Amino acid sequence: MLRKSTVAALAAGSALLLSTPAWLPGRVVTLRMKLFARVNGEEGLAFPQEEYGGAARFEEIYGQPAANGRSKGAALSDLFWYWLAPGADVHQEHLEPGPRYDEVSRRTLAFLSGTSAELYEAAARSTRRALDTLPGDGVRTVRLRDLMMPVWAEFFYTLVFREECPPEARKLIVDNAEDVVNALKCTRPRHMRRRERLTRYLLRRLAAGDVPHELPAGLTRRQHAYYLQGTFFNTAVVQMSEAMAHLLLVLAQHPDVQERVATDDDRYLSHVMNETFRLFPLFGVAHRVTTADIELEGMPRIPTGSVLTFSYPEYHATGYPDPERFDPGRWETLSAKEAHHIPFGIAANRPCPAWRLSPIAMRAATREILARFALDSPVSHTRSIPHRAPCLLLPRDRPTGTPAHRALRTALAVRDRAEDVGRSLAQLVLGTYMVLDARRTRPATRFFAEHDTEGRPSQAAHTAPGTADACPFTGRT
Repeated sequence: MLRKSTVAALAAGSALLLSTPAWLPGRVVTLRMKLFARVNGEEGLAFPQEEYGGAARFEEIYGQPAANGRSKGAALSDLFWYWLAPGADVHQEHLEPGPRYDEVSRRTLAFLSGTSAELYEAAARSTRRALDTLPGDGVRTVRLRDLMMPVWAEFFYTLVFREECPPEARKLIVDNAEDVVNALKCTRPRHMRRRERLTRYLLRRLAAGDVPHELPAGLTRRQHAYYLQGTFFNTAVVQMSEAMAHLLLVLAQHPDVQERVATDDDRYLSHVMNETFRLFPLFGVAHRVTTADIELEGMPRIPTGSVLTFSYPEYHATGYPDPERFDPGRWETLSAKEAHHIPFGIAANRPCPAWRLSPIAMRAATREILARFALDSPVSHTRSIPHRAPCLLLPRDRPTGTPAHRALRTALAVRDRAEDVGRSLAQLVLGTYMVLDARRTRPATRFFAEHDTEGRPSQAAHTAPGTADACPFTGRT
């Protein structure tokens, strides 16, 4: 016979094990945030914070001309460059201010240009092609981020090459983008060979003269490949896929909102998008390095070389009644320009170059999906969305609420809670490993030790033949 104390201990242990999906993921996220916060040591200053005027002066500090350094001098840059390899040295968001950044930024905007009608139709066409490949005609279980990856791979391919995207190119782009975002979420390790396959493809297309755009001046062919890969086939594909996953998951979890959007109310869809961006901003923290002292009335001086970390979720949670509640109706009277709302950054400090394109393309994709499917999902919804947004797609012409629908919905909820445990542990282990490996390899630190802020090799680099066109992450030319 077991003693009462033993039975009680077993019961407590069983209860703890069964409750693991409820408490473990949150604890792991907290541990990961503490780990990443330590990367910058004492040099980091987080905003908003009361000592510096809180949310009321957040954008004022963010927009200071001296808050313009991007990678050089921040330990956190090593981690981002590690995740974004290869080619973070020519990635627009990670270039230092100066002529090279201005040139790259100008060329990126040219790639993304077009009339609203042209961009809308291109996004709608890419969405239709992706939806046409879905197997079967019944209820489907999908991951929304995975559903959208081929859409944006094809969309940005057409913007870059001005031609229809072949399946093999779409697969290379999706494989590359998935590998980058999975590493960023710490759910998978990096697979550099997968990324290098896309680099080789782009090098071949560049050698053949297949890119009908003027590319940034002053870059080598390999750097042009990295520019295209990092800007359009990594960041653009990932960010648009994540944005659509958030938007579609919100619609799946608010049937009344979904039904109203499906009735072709574009003004209301804009409110839904604003509220989605507010609750689930794509950027967690943006960091900037001060290149001069910042002195503002009524707050402590911010010295040169400080690393400023601007938290979008914290800022977006201020200035609203019930900030945790999803409420598109609040935008009936709110102006996005006057609210604490910066989904694409701020105009004074490197705004997202796709700030105009993104809402147009997202509206087109949403319309195409809702024309075919009703969405339903009982899963958790967090800003980092590491589960890639599991969801049911229900044909519009079929009844909902059937026994099969309810069974699939229950299974989806159970699977999501179970996966949270393994995924959270994997994130903790892989996140720790990647932080340590980035600190060991120090890609950004090494780059700036060998180059100036315009990317020109130092004298030491000039003495080593071939290094000017070598990848700073793999050493390959």
